[in-house]
Amino acid sequence: MKLALLFLSSLAAASPLTSLEPRQQATLCEQYGYWSGNGYEINNNNWGKGQASGGSQCTYVDGSNSGSVSWHTTWTWSGGQDNVKSYANSGKQVARGKKISSLSTMQTSVSWSYSNTNIRANVAYDVFTAADPNHATSSGDYELMIWLARYGNVYPIGSSVGTVNVAGRTWELWVGMNGSMKVFSFIAPSPINSFSANVKDFFNYLQNSQGYPASSQNLIIFQMGTEPFTGGPTTLTVNNFSANIS
Repeated sequence: MKLALLFLSSLAAASPLTSLEPRQQATLCEQYGYWSGNGYEINNNNWGKGQASGGSQCTYVDGSNSGSVSWHTTWTWSGGQDNVKSYANSGKQVARGKKISSLSTMQTSVSWSYSNTNIRANVAYDVFTAADPNHATSSGDYELMIWLARYGNVYPIGSSVGTVNVAGRTWELWVGMNGSMKVFSFIAPSPINSFSANVKDFFNYLQNSQGYPASSQNLIIFQMGTEPFTGGPTTLTVNNFSANIS
């Protein structure tokens, strides 16, 4: 996560990455190297690199169209074992002022793989919401994370409150505070390399069972990426990422 331990995140329309535009390639090796196009954005986002004793990360845009984006990121990090070093991510650009309760769908899909899983890292969606529609995108009042995989002994913020069923799958739900931001993390029991779901289902669950105030919270960011702690060299390849938020 960012700030002391703040995890980031954003998403897009659930259609497969078929006919790509002519290789809209970009190489992002700067700490906050950034690309946007076709309603999507990609960020190298090495926000925690100062906690590392060594290592680096570069992210590459492989292609995009109006429905999805493909990319990969290669990293090696050492030192600061329990600190997140980065959150290379793809995000769906979202309009401000959209209350969670007013959204009918947050449909998303992603297909991904890691070249080397002898690492300490997660692969996760990250969604921030806030009562202020103009809240800074580095945090929110609430954070929803959906961990599709975790490698090594890494854990989300807070503590486990048990097993829940959402969007047709079983998850371990963790709840905790990151400063003033409340964090809900849904952890898959084993890696989900191909994922398709309506993220609104997760918010509906939180509204009904955890008191999440959907009628007063605005969507701030909707992202999917990876949070490395240590390990590598390794490459996360996202074959396609899409989201449809309306």
